[in-house]
Amino acid sequence: MTYKMIVLDMDDTLLQDDHTISAETAEALLAAQEKGIKVVLASGRPTFGMWDTANELRLADYGSYILSYNGANIFNAKTKELLFESTLSPETVHHLYDLSQRENVGIQTYVNEAILTPQDNEYTQIESTLTGLPVALTDDFKKAVDSPVVKVLMLEEGSVLEKVEKTLKAELAGTLSVYRSKPYFLEFTEHGVTKGTSLEQLGKKLGIDRSEIIAVGDSYNDLEMIQYAGLGVAMGNAPADIQEAADFVTKSNMEHGVAHVVKKFLL
Repeated sequence: MTYKMIVLDMDDTLLQDDHTISAETAEALLAAQEKGIKVVLASGRPTFGMWDTANELRLADYGSYILSYNGANIFNAKTKELLFESTLSPETVHHLYDLSQRENVGIQTYVNEAILTPQDNEYTQIESTLTGLPVALTDDFKKAVDSPVVKVLMLEEGSVLEKVEKTLKAELAGTLSVYRSKPYFLEFTEHGVTKGTSLEQLGKKLGIDRSEIIAVGDSYNDLEMIQYAGLGVAMGNAPADIQEAADFVTKSNMEHGVAHVVKKFLL
């Protein structure tokens, strides 16, 4: 099969545990782009937290794309044109805040290139470190969210959030997309918006069939794009059920798993 696009989750997939790209992986992805293959970053991160990686891989030079906020935004890396945007209304965000209070978990969103939150806990600090965004604390979360936002996160220790996820997925079914990107991050976007649906949009825009796409990820917010792509790849460090859903399981993010995929299927 001739593949024309490889779509990559960032954290724990493309990036090593220290949030860097290994030299072996970077070299392989640059070689793929030299062959005309599109390299697309698809992350739950806000767009701001993805540009450094996009620049390191020279996505703008090769005319590729970024799917940020779990697919709620699609950007042309070369022109920085916003091709697609999905948002949540203030009323929806306010309702999610009420649910977070009921479930006794943290909550945050993104406003003016900052993480807006009523609390500053260890999980918010993890997100700040990952994205490079500052934390903006507010005493009145509802009042501070007075215009649409792209997505909302709830935050808590993994075993607690697993139960909250089951409760809210059932309660919000048909109204919002709900999924965990990390054990301690529960994400909310507009209903039907996932990395998978945005990948489908991008592929159709570029005239690239799903059979010509490789998608690589490690977590539950990657599942739909892994299932959509012609070749869905799970990382060796992915949970067992993500690996079972994939067509191929590569090495871990600390063993240059993405480079292994590129060399095996693209070079």
